[in-house]
Amino acid sequence: MNTVDLIIKAISDYHSEIEADPNGRYRSWEHCYKSFHDARGSQNADTDYLSLMLGFYLASWGMYRGSSFLLQKDYRVHIPVVEKILCEKYDPLFGVECVQLRQQEEQDLLSSLISYMSEYYYAVRKSVKETELKSKLSDTLITKVLMGALGCVPAYDRYFVEGVRDQGIASGLFSMKSLLSLADFYEANQKRLEKSRKGLLAYDLPYPQMKLLDMGFWQIGYEEDIARGTR
Repeated sequence: MNTVDLIIKAISDYHSEIEADPNGRYRSWEHCYKSFHDARGSQNADTDYLSLMLGFYLASWGMYRGSSFLLQKDYRVHIPVVEKILCEKYDPLFGVECVQLRQQEEQDLLSSLISYMSEYYYAVRKSVKETELKSKLSDTLITKVLMGALGCVPAYDRYFVEGVRDQGIASGLFSMKSLLSLADFYEANQKRLEKSRKGLLAYDLPYPQMKLLDMGFWQIGYEEDIARGTR
């Protein structure tokens, strides 16, 4: 089975798990994504509520494990990031299509937002650890926030990284080069992937293209892990 056939099957398998449980934890992404969509452009967006939605989504996706610095903070720690994400200038990143990521303007916006989030969460992490940190902030946290609030990049967690590496699509390291490699793959197989995307909705919102890649490669990595007997 070639990569596009494999990923289309993986997307279907992943989404079937979501549909099977109306209260399953993976639906937290849909709730978060929809909430941020509805808040964009509002003059009085409820950032407290959005921070709660973001925090619960991150918890559902494994970012509040015992070793996480976020576990030592309440949900309101996310408010500065929420406020930044809601800035009008970042509107083009919401549900951005792969072809749009080739535009320098979109790349600059994404880089600017990543820089802010990295500095902010690093400072929070440092305050929790109360010591000099020997490692940089995890790309997993940054990409999961971006996926939940904007749907503009896949979440570079363990299984997604394993999936893209297994298929030789990207390096698995979060970078603009990696994102553009994913965009190459999507555009080369756009007709078939768009057919798979049709009907996948977060409430009334179409799943963004990056969400399809996120689901598909995560599922591939997950199944590879099971096959190896390491899970």
